[in-house]
Amino acid sequence: MCFRQYSIRGLITSTTLIIITLFVTNVQGDGSVEEGRKKARACQVCHGEGGKSKNPTYPRLAGQHAKYIIKQLKAFKSGTRKDPIMNGMAATLSLDDMEDVAAFFQSNGSDNIAER
Repeated sequence: MCFRQYSIRGLITSTTLIIITLFVTNVQGDGSVEEGRKKARACQVCHGEGGKSKNPTYPRLAGQHAKYIIKQLKAFKSGTRKDPIMNGMAATLSLDDMEDVAAFFQSNGSDNIAER
């Protein structure tokens, strides 16, 4: 009985640590929020301050997953996703730039999507 309780406690502790690690890794990502804040100035002209667009023409980027933002920026840069403005914006971005910008927008949360 004592061994069984210890195993369950160990399993719960291990599972909790794994979940926390995955959460922190997912939130943190590879980019720098501070560098992204600087690099995302041009993005905010259309996508709103902090990515909180109130214009339905431009997607709201605040709180979006960094990996998704990076995927879309890569598609715009390669031309597999077409938009005359975004293709030009993404053309000059390095992978580090994309990661930084994505980290910045992800960090802004999605606090009030209904606000649109």
